[in-house]
Amino acid sequence: MKVTYLHTMVRVKDLEKSMAFYKLLGLEETRRIDNENGRFSLIFLAPPGQPECPVELTYNWDGDDALPSDSRHFGHLAYEVEDIYAMCQHLQDNGVVINRPPRDGRMAFVRSPDNISIELLQAGDAKAPAEPWASMENTGHW
Repeated sequence: MKVTYLHTMVRVKDLEKSMAFYKLLGLEETRRIDNENGRFSLIFLAPPGQPECPVELTYNWDGDDALPSDSRHFGHLAYEVEDIYAMCQHLQDNGVVINRPPRDGRMAFVRSPDNISIELLQAGDAKAPAEPWASMENTGHW
Protein backbone atom coordinates (compact mmCIF):
# COMPACT_ATOMS: atom_id res chain seq x y z
CA MET A 1 0.00 0.00 0.00
CA LYS A 2 1.49 3.33 -1.11
CA VAL A 3 1.26 6.39 1.15
CA THR A 4 2.01 9.90 -0.13
CA TYR A 5 2.64 12.91 2.10
CA LEU A 6 0.23 15.78 1.36
CA HIS A 7 0.62 18.47 4.02
CA THR A 8 0.52 19.33 7.71
CA MET A 9 -2.40 21.54 8.77
CA VAL A 10 -2.41 24.02 11.64
CA ARG A 11 -5.26 26.32 12.60
CA VAL A 12 -4.29 29.94 13.14
CA LYS A 13 -6.01 32.77 15.01
CA ASP A 14 -4.20 35.77 13.47
CA LEU A 15 -3.45 35.13 9.82
CA GLU A 16 -1.25 38.20 9.38
CA LYS A 17 1.02 37.33 12.34
CA SER A 18 1.18 33.67 11.33
CA MET A 19 2.05 34.46 7.70
CA ALA A 20 4.80 36.83 8.85
CA PHE A 21 6.25 34.15 11.15
CA TYR A 22 6.36 31.40 8.51
CA LYS A 23 7.86 33.83 5.99
CA LEU A 24 10.62 34.58 8.54
CA LEU A 25 11.38 30.86 8.37
CA GLY A 26 11.77 31.25 4.62
CA LEU A 27 8.52 29.61 3.53
CA GLU A 28 6.67 30.92 0.49
CA GLU A 29 2.96 30.86 -0.29
CA THR A 30 2.32 28.20 -2.93
CA ARG A 31 -1.47 28.11 -3.01
CA ARG A 32 -4.48 29.81 -1.40
CA ILE A 33 -8.13 28.86 -1.22
CA ASP A 34 -10.60 31.46 0.05
CA ASN A 35 -14.00 29.85 0.65
CA GLU A 36 -16.63 32.59 0.98
CA ASN A 37 -19.49 30.17 1.76
CA GLY A 38 -17.54 28.42 4.52
CA ARG A 39 -15.87 31.71 5.58
CA PHE A 40 -12.37 30.28 5.79
CA SER A 41 -9.03 30.45 4.02
CA LEU A 42 -6.49 27.71 3.42
CA ILE A 43 -2.99 29.02 2.77
CA PHE A 44 -0.26 26.58 1.74
CA LEU A 45 3.35 27.55 2.45
CA ALA A 46 6.49 25.59 1.57
CA PRO A 47 10.26 26.01 1.46
CA PRO A 48 11.51 27.41 -1.87
CA GLY A 49 11.79 24.62 -4.42
CA GLN A 50 9.86 22.17 -2.22
CA PRO A 51 6.18 22.67 -3.04
CA GLU A 52 5.60 19.01 -2.13
CA CYS A 53 6.33 19.80 1.56
CA PRO A 54 3.66 22.32 2.54
CA VAL A 55 2.18 23.44 5.79
CA GLU A 56 -1.49 24.41 5.46
CA LEU A 57 -2.62 27.35 7.57
CA THR A 58 -6.37 27.19 8.18
CA TYR A 59 -7.91 30.54 9.08
CA ASN A 60 -11.59 30.92 10.03
CA TRP A 61 -12.72 34.44 9.11
CA ASP A 62 -15.12 34.77 12.04
CA GLY A 63 -12.59 33.66 14.66
CA ASP A 64 -12.02 30.24 16.13
CA ASP A 65 -13.07 29.78 19.74
CA ALA A 66 -12.61 26.03 19.35
CA LEU A 67 -8.81 26.35 19.36
CA PRO A 68 -7.31 25.15 22.65
CA SER A 69 -5.36 27.88 24.43
CA ASP A 70 -2.10 25.92 24.24
CA SER A 71 -2.57 24.17 20.86
CA ARG A 72 -0.69 21.18 22.28
CA HIS A 73 -2.91 18.72 20.40
CA PHE A 74 -0.28 19.11 17.68
CA GLY A 75 3.33 17.87 17.94
CA HIS A 76 5.59 20.08 15.81
CA LEU A 77 6.70 21.06 12.34
CA ALA A 78 10.35 20.35 11.50
CA TYR A 79 12.55 22.22 9.03
CA GLU A 80 16.18 21.62 8.13
CA VAL A 81 18.16 24.86 7.92
CA GLU A 82 21.50 25.68 6.30
CA ASP A 83 22.88 27.53 9.36
CA ILE A 84 21.00 27.02 12.61
CA TYR A 85 22.81 29.87 14.36
CA ALA A 86 22.04 32.34 11.59
CA MET A 87 18.38 31.25 11.47
CA CYS A 88 17.96 31.54 15.25
CA GLN A 89 19.60 34.98 15.22
CA HIS A 90 17.33 36.08 12.35
CA LEU A 91 14.23 34.89 14.21
CA GLN A 92 15.36 36.43 17.51
CA ASP A 93 16.14 39.76 15.78
CA ASN A 94 12.53 39.74 14.58
CA GLY A 95 11.02 39.16 18.03
CA VAL A 96 10.72 35.36 18.03
CA VAL A 97 11.60 33.67 21.33
CA ILE A 98 14.10 30.83 20.98
CA ASN A 99 12.45 28.34 23.36
CA ARG A 100 15.13 25.66 23.04
CA PRO A 101 18.39 27.25 21.86
CA PRO A 102 20.75 25.30 19.57
CA ARG A 103 23.26 24.60 22.36
CA ASP A 104 24.40 21.46 20.56
CA GLY A 105 24.72 23.19 17.18
CA ARG A 106 22.10 20.78 15.86
CA MET A 107 18.57 21.48 17.11
CA ALA A 108 16.42 24.40 18.25
CA PHE A 109 12.72 24.96 18.92
CA VAL A 110 10.59 28.08 18.54
CA ARG A 111 6.83 28.65 18.65
CA SER A 112 4.59 30.24 16.05
CA PRO A 113 2.13 33.00 17.02
CA ASP A 114 -0.42 30.17 17.44
CA ASN A 115 1.83 28.27 19.84
CA ILE A 116 2.82 25.60 17.30
CA SER A 117 6.23 24.08 18.05
CA ILE A 118 8.71 24.43 15.20
CA GLU A 119 11.83 22.27 15.27
CA LEU A 120 14.86 23.60 13.42
CA LEU A 121 17.57 21.07 12.53
CA GLN A 122 21.04 21.88 11.22
CA ALA A 123 21.65 20.44 7.76
CA GLY A 124 24.50 17.94 7.70
CA ASP A 125 26.75 17.67 10.74
CA ALA A 126 26.10 19.68 13.89
CA LYS A 127 27.91 23.01 14.12
CA ALA A 128 30.50 23.47 16.86
CA PRO A 129 28.92 24.88 20.06
CA ALA A 130 29.02 28.69 20.01
CA GLU A 131 27.87 31.57 22.16
CA PRO A 132 25.41 32.97 22.93
CA TRP A 133 23.60 29.73 22.15
CA ALA A 134 25.85 27.30 24.06
CA SER A 135 25.03 28.80 27.46
CA MET A 136 21.47 30.01 26.76
CA GLU A 137 18.75 28.44 28.91
CA ASN A 138 15.41 27.16 27.64
CA THR A 139 12.55 29.66 27.66
CA GLY A 140 9.03 28.40 28.27
CA HIS A 141 7.85 25.16 26.68
CA TRP A 142 8.87 23.78 23.34
